[in-house]
Amino acid sequence: MKNKKRLMENVIYGIFLILGLVTVGCVLLITVYLVISGIPAISRIGILRFLLGREWASTADQPLYGILPFILTSVYGTAGAIFIGVPIGFMTAVYLSKIAGPKVKSVIETAVSLLAGIPSVVYGLVGMMVLVPGIRIAFRIPDGASLFAAVIVLAIMILPSIIKVSLTALEAVPKEYEDASLALGATPIETYFRVSVPAAKSGIAAAVVLGVGRAIGEAMAVMMVAGNAPNMPGIFQSVRFLTTAVASEMSYAADGSLQKQALFSIALVLFLFIMMINAVLNFFLKHSKEN
Repeated sequence: MKNKKRLMENVIYGIFLILGLVTVGCVLLITVYLVISGIPAISRIGILRFLLGREWASTADQPLYGILPFILTSVYGTAGAIFIGVPIGFMTAVYLSKIAGPKVKSVIETAVSLLAGIPSVVYGLVGMMVLVPGIRIAFRIPDGASLFAAVIVLAIMILPSIIKVSLTALEAVPKEYEDASLALGATPIETYFRVSVPAAKSGIAAAVVLGVGRAIGEAMAVMMVAGNAPNMPGIFQSVRFLTTAVASEMSYAADGSLQKQALFSIALVLFLFIMMINAVLNFFLKHSKEN
């Protein structure tokens, strides 16, 4: 009986190990493919001209392949979405986990789940038909398709991830922590923000990482509301993100051309950009745990 049980445990362990190795292998495969496909264009163009160039004109007689506008647009757009979306999502999670009644909590959680299930193209369509004209009228500008519109759409799109993961982390905090804080004379609000939130900071940080990943990696919705023009970023300027730069030109780029190789190079920069952000966030999270 013991041998049979041990054999079953070894089989299950082996299955989990294989699945974990498959995951790691997929990441390595993507990394190797992007490096092999993206390095040739960077070598031909020059890394400084590629990363710091201010003009992108891949179909011109004298093509230019500078992606600095795309990099800055992605940074500003993601930062703006996080600046708007994280506080709203975090406060909503605190409200749902600590303050809201069962009926209100059920309604809001259902709405959040529905928000998470809406396809990206629907966000983009609503933004294009409602948000973009609204921005044009409200700010009296020629075209509402802009970085500002993209930031608003991205902020809405990252809310479900932030709310659901933060809510799970807050609900996992042992109730004894809060009871002890209340017994010492702290108010409920003080308990929520000085006891529950610090105890759940790992999960909340994970929610922020997921939000950052969603904001950086979104293409379709951003393409529909940002104008998709390769300009240097401005709040009411039509712009192009790293993701939309790849999506908008990959369909007609000739195989083996420098244009297509440059698009793979953009994908490589985006991949490294996401890895760098995750590494930095994990570093600060680990540092805060040690302290």
